[in-house]
Amino acid sequence: MPILKREQDIWPENLLSADFLEDSKQAWWAMYTLPRFEKKLMRQLSELHISFYGPTISRRFRSPSGRIRTSFEPLFSNYVFVYGDEMARYHAVSTGSVSRWLPVVRPDELVTDLRQIHDLILTEAPMAPEAKLEPGQRVRVRSGVFKGFEGTVLRRENEIRLLIAVRYMGRGASVALDDCQLESI
Repeated sequence: MPILKREQDIWPENLLSADFLEDSKQAWWAMYTLPRFEKKLMRQLSELHISFYGPTISRRFRSPSGRIRTSFEPLFSNYVFVYGDEMARYHAVSTGSVSRWLPVVRPDELVTDLRQIHDLILTEAPMAPEAKLEPGQRVRVRSGVFKGFEGTVLRRENEIRLLIAVRYMGRGASVALDDCQLESI
């Protein structure tokens, strides 16, 4: 049973669609939050009707009493991505939840990576955050639930993990796959 229910981590729901992102006056901003303020910032941005995405994943753990618990944690600790104009950035920073902000230099690359992360989360496959990208071969998944996903292969403890990365941040998420599902790019 979850400790708390899953909260909204993207607003609006179609934020990452090509139709939504056509306005050239809008920009992407990486908001670096105060420690453990990611969800609070997302609630504040939702109330202000400011577009954002802060991917959250479920994590299962055993409590000290032995019960299995599920929590929903930010995939990128201390980061929420905001899409808007200068006023949206100003209002986001004015919430008191943001420590500093960074403009996104390559927004197309960021959106492509965030779409893949979002689609990966929607599969509800068990994931693990990856804090540091390791060098490896770029691959595309050719079969199964993850068909079409592209990423980097990581080998860990006798299993192959596909790393879906947000290149802007040097972070990502990984999922376990079989060799036969992958093809070189």
